Amino acid sequence: MPTLVVLAVLLAGLVVFANVWTDVQWYSQLKAAKVFWTQWGWAIALGTFGTLLVGLSAFVNHIVARTGEKTAVRKGIDQYRQQIEAHPWLARLFVPLALGIVFGAQLGSQWRTYVLWLHRTPFGQKDAEFGNDVSFYVFTLPVLQSLLALSVTLLAVGAVVAIVSHYLYGGISSDGSKVVLTSRVRVHFGVLGALAALVVAGFLWLRRYNMLLANNEKFSGASFTDINASLPGITILSLAAVLIAGLFVLAAVKGLWKFTVIGIAVTAVAGLVVTTAIPYFVQRFQVVPNAAEKESTFIQRNINATLAAYGLDNVKKSGYKAQTDAAAGQLRSDAETTAQIRVLDPNIISPTFTQLQRNRPYYSFDQQLSVDRYTIKDTPRDTVISVRELNLSGLSEGQRTWVNDHTVYTHGFGVVSAYGNTTTSDGEPSFFQQGIPSTGELGKYEPRVYFGKSSPDYSVVGAPKGTTPWELDYPTGGSKNGVKSTTYAGDGGPKIGNAFSKLMFAIKFRDTDLFFSDRVTKDSQILYDRDPRVRVSKVAPYLTLDSRVYPAVVDMDGNPKTPKRLVWILDGYTTTNQYPYSARQSLNEATVDAKSKGAGQYGESPEQVNYIRNSVKAVVDAYDGSVKLYQWDKKDPIVNAWSKVFPGTLTPMSKMSGDLMSHMRYPEDMFKVQRTLLSRYHVTNAKEFYSGGDFWDVPQEPTAPKGSTEDQPPYYLTLQMPGQDKAQFSLSTGFILGGADKQNVMTGFLAVDSEAGSEPGKVRKGYGQLRLIELPRDVTVPGPGQAENNFLTDSKVSTTLNLLKQGGTQVIMGNLLTLPIGGGLLYVQPVYVQASKTSGSTSYPIAQYVLTTFGKGSKIGFAPTLEESLNQTFGGDSGAQAGDANVSGHKEAPSADSNNKPKADPSASPSPSGSPSASPSSPSASPSGGGATPADELQSALSDAQKAMEESNSAMKEGNWSAYGEAQKKLQSALERAVKARRETEGGK
Repeated sequence: MPTLVVLAVLLAGLVVFANVWTDVQWYSQLKAAKVFWTQWGWAIALGTFGTLLVGLSAFVNHIVARTGEKTAVRKGIDQYRQQIEAHPWLARLFVPLALGIVFGAQLGSQWRTYVLWLHRTPFGQKDAEFGNDVSFYVFTLPVLQSLLALSVTLLAVGAVVAIVSHYLYGGISSDGSKVVLTSRVRVHFGVLGALAALVVAGFLWLRRYNMLLANNEKFSGASFTDINASLPGITILSLAAVLIAGLFVLAAVKGLWKFTVIGIAVTAVAGLVVTTAIPYFVQRFQVVPNAAEKESTFIQRNINATLAAYGLDNVKKSGYKAQTDAAAGQLRSDAETTAQIRVLDPNIISPTFTQLQRNRPYYSFDQQLSVDRYTIKDTPRDTVISVRELNLSGLSEGQRTWVNDHTVYTHGFGVVSAYGNTTTSDGEPSFFQQGIPSTGELGKYEPRVYFGKSSPDYSVVGAPKGTTPWELDYPTGGSKNGVKSTTYAGDGGPKIGNAFSKLMFAIKFRDTDLFFSDRVTKDSQILYDRDPRVRVSKVAPYLTLDSRVYPAVVDMDGNPKTPKRLVWILDGYTTTNQYPYSARQSLNEATVDAKSKGAGQYGESPEQVNYIRNSVKAVVDAYDGSVKLYQWDKKDPIVNAWSKVFPGTLTPMSKMSGDLMSHMRYPEDMFKVQRTLLSRYHVTNAKEFYSGGDFWDVPQEPTAPKGSTEDQPPYYLTLQMPGQDKAQFSLSTGFILGGADKQNVMTGFLAVDSEAGSEPGKVRKGYGQLRLIELPRDVTVPGPGQAENNFLTDSKVSTTLNLLKQGGTQVIMGNLLTLPIGGGLLYVQPVYVQASKTSGSTSYPIAQYVLTTFGKGSKIGFAPTLEESLNQTFGGDSGAQAGDANVSGHKEAPSADSNNKPKADPSASPSPSGSPSASPSSPSASPSGGGATPADELQSALSDAQKAMEESNSAMKEGNWSAYGEAQKKLQSALERAVKARRETEGGK
């Protein structure tokens, strides 16, 4: 048995050593070893300090209790005392050390608190009550609270040890029902009592400052009652606790315990009066009847602090008298914004990218594609982009071997990107970068993706020079086996070329094949922890990371002669929940919306924050996994403190290339937090804030299933806000009326300038500027929910979509975009269709129509292109040209078999095909029956449409695309006749 225990301990030690050693290699390869040693060094040092301190408390109290006592003979107790005396190391070393480990080692988990305090930097802002710099609350107050908590632990452990020791050595005894204490015991307990009273005084004194961090029913921070009733009482109690400490000393020296007991009792009663009774009466009879007036000073403090803490103190506000009537030429002054209106929904078209660009089943695209901007042929374009990542689950069961999983299928390949503001003539994405090898407008770049969001848990790469490559690079038709192979040439992971390294990593991954495989050579590297979020979180453990990671093809060095790099970009935040008077906000609650599918992204501490800054932009190379942390905010005191803790880990923003700078964008999650707060804190008058009569809500997602309460996500798009000089890449959201009934009337619109510019090392002036337009209260402007309802209840739209659904086609409503252009609010929504999923068929969404509406009561635009739809809404001529103005041809419903469907030319700007553009507003075919009533004609048209849908489905199954096209023409004609007939039956409405 002892042998098994020893072996188990040795095995556990080996596993721990292997994990630590491999972690050191991982950090060292990234040149971030100082991060590992700093955090573990501080954690171990503080844990050791806490252990020794608690152990010392136990030791001292035991020695004090043992020394000088005249031990009386007591039956049943002597044997324990004798055992202790026979083994002095047990009571003097083992027990104190064990208590120290149990109760003191946890101090190491607070290493962040102490190192931040040691490297603290001032905020330059003072709290409104005590005049302390905010840094006191963020850096110093947590340390003081931690030390007081440690003091409680020391006193509690010491008191327990003292009681036990005094009892064993006779200092505490019993005389019948009476407990007898020697004078030495009284002195000992008197000293402990005095120390405890001082600790209580410390807690009460710090409670004064914690008032400024409290949450009240209507606002955050100290209230009128807190400052005018509770604060004086707590101050008095703190001083009383110090006096009680003196009474304990007096009792210890003179034995006057009566005064100590009386002092404690009086203080306890006084505590109830000054902390409970008096505040209650002040609140009930002075504040409640006059709440708006009494609390206004403190509410204003809350408003000012919240705006400063969340970066909302420089929002440009303006009134916007939104027009509700549409007229011809109304978008002429917004031509730049109109040209970039996005018709591709990045949350819908991932299956389309997959079917058209995946190439092989072992590749995949992210479920939510990213929106970015690229300059194509000297013109800035909004784009939708995704990485073709490796997906091992796409391999068949027979292909899933250790060799394949870890040495052959090692990386993804390239990006696929499409213009956001147009499609091909058949509704598919208009790709400008595509294929394998990757070709298009982005130029030459390193396309191999060894580090990505869906990379395998680990891969072994690299081989001696001259070795036949065995890594699958990409599929090709120019080789015998249909693939091109490669050997990794980067520096992306720890070396694993010797037996010791192989053993350590085999233990770490619990994988014996890693040790015995011949494919692990002397030049091999092991790539693991490959998700960009994981890599950044390990290198910068102090950052709260944005839930979105987006790819970009970037010229990292500013040299056009060298290939570009494919990188992952993510935003890092520094946060705290210690900012005085600032409102606390749950990151999970603020960032969950319809796009995040209800999944909370922030499970780590702090759960709530009341200060946030986008202090770091992190860039992870997709080929070698290198991590660069660019300090984005030079003024943030928290990141400046961390830069001292981990010197040299942050790269100055001045070293960022111009091309990389052009792909920086305003972070989405931070914007969500800000919009959540602005729904209330756009009200900056304290009395109006208290009433809450002008609070707003974030609109709920209009396309969500019935009963869903998910918020509509913000959207990246190029737009020009009222008062802005020109259109800029922006992130925007709307606001509707607040209240329990959720009336979907637009009240405000928020956009932030997300264009960082393209100058190396310098952020463009205007980046990050928040603009809030407030709509007049006397004009009813439809919100997103009303706009969606207007779309779906329009006779033309409902008839067409219902017929599509009846014909075996699934209709998907795309993102509903809101744009403050044309002097009002324009709503744009793409409509996607896809074949219903049946056994053996392939289904993916195709952009079929675009819906538009402006203001209230304007004509609903419903056409295959945005250009046509806008013209319908604005009296035949919107005055501006949409991005898909050159798209023509008949958009067909999607095929059930993507492999047989003919593809349109995916050029940058699809050229006119010469055929007229199909539109629900185009002239309809003449009625088949000359004397038929409108009701008869409607029935006839619906019957013809049903027949045409059946012919289309039959043609798709047979692969007869000529017949399919003819059937689609019949369907279009029948739909137009049905729409016209329905209008006639409704009296020409």
